[in-house]
Amino acid sequence: MTIIQTVWVAGRALLRNKMRSFLTTLGIVIGVAAVISMSAIGAGARARVAEAFQSMGSNMLLVFSGSSRTGGMRGGAGSQPSLTWDDMEDIREQVDGVKYVAPLMAVGAQVQGNGQNWQTSVRGTSVDYFAIRSWATDSGELFSDQDNHRGAKVAVLGRTVVTNLFGEGVDAVGEVVRINNIPFQVIGIAAAKGSSARGEDEDDAVFVPWKTFRAKLSGGLQQFIPGPIMISAESPEALEASRVGVEKLLRVNHKIRPGVEDDFTVRNLSEMAQAQQEGAKTMTSLLAGIALVSLIVGGIGIMNIMLVSVTERTREIGLRMALGARPSTVMFQFLIESVVLSVIGGLLGVACGIGAAKYLVSTFNWPLLIQPEFSFLAVGFSALVGVTFGMYPAWKASKLDPIQALRFE
Repeated sequence: MTIIQTVWVAGRALLRNKMRSFLTTLGIVIGVAAVISMSAIGAGARARVAEAFQSMGSNMLLVFSGSSRTGGMRGGAGSQPSLTWDDMEDIREQVDGVKYVAPLMAVGAQVQGNGQNWQTSVRGTSVDYFAIRSWATDSGELFSDQDNHRGAKVAVLGRTVVTNLFGEGVDAVGEVVRINNIPFQVIGIAAAKGSSARGEDEDDAVFVPWKTFRAKLSGGLQQFIPGPIMISAESPEALEASRVGVEKLLRVNHKIRPGVEDDFTVRNLSEMAQAQQEGAKTMTSLLAGIALVSLIVGGIGIMNIMLVSVTERTREIGLRMALGARPSTVMFQFLIESVVLSVIGGLLGVACGIGAAKYLVSTFNWPLLIQPEFSFLAVGFSALVGVTFGMYPAWKASKLDPIQALRFE
């Protein structure tokens, strides 16, 4: 028999028991579907993490004040003011590799405009903040260093604030809003950013020059910055050197002796993003490993059914051998049946896996990233499972004695 004839005979044998063939492939279908869906979800999760951190800023360091101690209780980073405005200027002028430096102060406030009001976050910062975060405007312009130096009462509104005060799609540039009853002129509308890595609405904010913020909205802490300092390095390669330079400078400025704990914290967002990516990758690998177990279980099911098939068709095997079929032909026929079952299960599993991935990513609102290499790998692995677990039944069929097989009842 030719290979095509052998495949044809194997296909007819499988179609004689359609339900049994389908149930046999079910383990393979579930295993491959799990591999495809988990790999797609994992890739989508990693892409979402990368997107969230990219929206926070490029090559960015965050410097927080120290932690407070009250009795036996210790607060977190930033609970004890220790960063000064002089620290910020020294970082800008003395640390190599630093491109942008900006303070970030925030307070919740009621904003009024167009007869409406909205509770939001008002942030005092400098124009460098927008450069660090690669944040442009949809209309108008950002406040300048000159606006900051003269304490101008100007504001840049986030898209959510504009929508709630003036309506969807309205250009509010030139309008006047009142923040805690203090009038500010709107000079720009920030481009939509979406949600942060923590799920917060980035567009629900109003930005004002930090000197205006200190004079009109916050009060107190005149020499200290009531918030973190944001730093952008010139390149990813300069990030670590900038971090070390910032730590050395602040230890000198704060007169911290060797061996004494820092009264500040420097965080590298790139390292945080990498840790998140590794966590997502580890979870995906774990889930894929569990899915591979399903494939092996499916392979055992195929071997079991093929052994049953050999027993049921013993007289057929004996008749073929008596008519001149070689043992290798018989072995190849049963091996082909096993592989066909596995490959069909693999293809059905790919289709089911893509469907499951589409449903799950829509639930989690993640991007759908189907990886073709995983699809080919899963189908190839299912074929390998068919060969591996179909080998013993096929070998057993080829070793049957024709005379004994013909006498089998």
